[in-house]
Amino acid sequence: MPKGSVFGGKAHGLRLERMRSSPRFLDGFFKNTAGVGPGLKPGSAFSTMGEFFFGGNQRTPPGPLPLESPLATWARPVDTGLRATWLGHSTVLLEVDGLRVLTDPVWGERVSPWAFAGPKRFHPVPVTLSQLPPLDAVIVSHDHYDHLDYPTILELARTDVPFYTSLGVGSHLEAWGIAPERITELDWWESATLPRGELRLTAAPSQHFSGRGLGDRNRTLWSSFVIESPKHKVFFSGDTGLTPEYGEIRQRLGPFDLVMLEVGAYHPAWGDIHLGPENALKALELLGGGAFLPVHWGTFNLAIHAWDDPAETLVLLGQEQRAHLVMPKLGVPVEPSRVETIDPWWRSIRSGQAAREAAQGGQRALEPR
Repeated sequence: MPKGSVFGGKAHGLRLERMRSSPRFLDGFFKNTAGVGPGLKPGSAFSTMGEFFFGGNQRTPPGPLPLESPLATWARPVDTGLRATWLGHSTVLLEVDGLRVLTDPVWGERVSPWAFAGPKRFHPVPVTLSQLPPLDAVIVSHDHYDHLDYPTILELARTDVPFYTSLGVGSHLEAWGIAPERITELDWWESATLPRGELRLTAAPSQHFSGRGLGDRNRTLWSSFVIESPKHKVFFSGDTGLTPEYGEIRQRLGPFDLVMLEVGAYHPAWGDIHLGPENALKALELLGGGAFLPVHWGTFNLAIHAWDDPAETLVLLGQEQRAHLVMPKLGVPVEPSRVETIDPWWRSIRSGQAAREAAQGGQRALEPR
C-alpha cells in the first residue's frame, strides 16, 4: 500500500527547529548565498516561451539509447578502489574502497507528480532496483522530482539502506516509509560517517532551489555532496548554477579523484540555477580538476536544447580545455583513472536514424507511381 502523498511531507517539531537554525534559512525559506532565485532572468520570458513552443531542436532521441548491463562487472573487484556506473540522469552507483553509494536514485517512468503526464524517460534503467548490489548509502541532493522519485523511494523503503540528504528532505522520506533512524539530514559543511567502513559524506554548497508542489518552494535545502574514503574523494553536484563557492569546496574538501557535475537542462534564461557544459567546465576548474563524469542529461526532456547537445558541446569544449572527460555508455562501470579516451556512443542513434530514413527513401523510390 503506497505511503504518503507524492508531494511528500512537511517538516515540524525538532526537524523544523533545526532547519530554522541554519544560516541559509531566512524568513521561512532556504536561500542561495548569492540571493539567486529560480525564476527566469528579466526580459527573457517571451523569447524563452517562443523557443519552448516553436523551437526546432530534437529534444528526444530518434531511437533507443544503447544500454549495457553492469552486473558482470559489478561482480568483479574494483582494481583501483574507485568505480562509477552511470545509470541515467543523476543516478550513479559509486563503489569507493569496498562501499557502495547510490546518488539521486530515479527508476520511475516520469519525473512528475502524475503517472500519465510529465517528462518521460528516454530509456529504461540498465538494471532493476532488485538487481542492485547491497548498498551502504543513498544520497538525495534535493527534493525535485528528477532527483527524489516517489516510486523509487517506496521500493528502497523495503530495504535497510541509510539515506543522507539535505535539511528538510527527510520529511518526505519519512512520509514514504523510511524510518527516522535511517535518515541523516545535513546542512552545508556538515558531515556524517557511514555505519560500516571508513566513508564520510559531507553536504556542500550548491546554487539551486527546491519544492514539489504549490506553496512549498524553498522549504527544504539543496546541496552538493562529497564522498570521501581514506584513499579517494568524489564530488557530486546535485543541481546547481555556477557559484564561486566551488572554490571554497576545493579548499575545504578537495582535491577530487572524480567530479560529477550536471550538464543538461540548461538555458541562458535560467543559467544561474543550472550549469550546462560551459559552466560545468568552469566549475571543474574551481574544484581543482579531476576526472569529470557529466550527469543530468540523456534521460529526460527537461529543457529546450537538443537531447544530445550537452554531450556534443562538452566533448568540443572539454577537448579544447584538455579536461579528463569520463562519458561511459549507460550501464557501463568505469574506473575513472583508467579512462583515456571518449567513445561518443550517443552518435550511433543519429546514425541509425539516418540509415532508417535512407532505407525508407529507397523503398519509396521503388514503389509504383
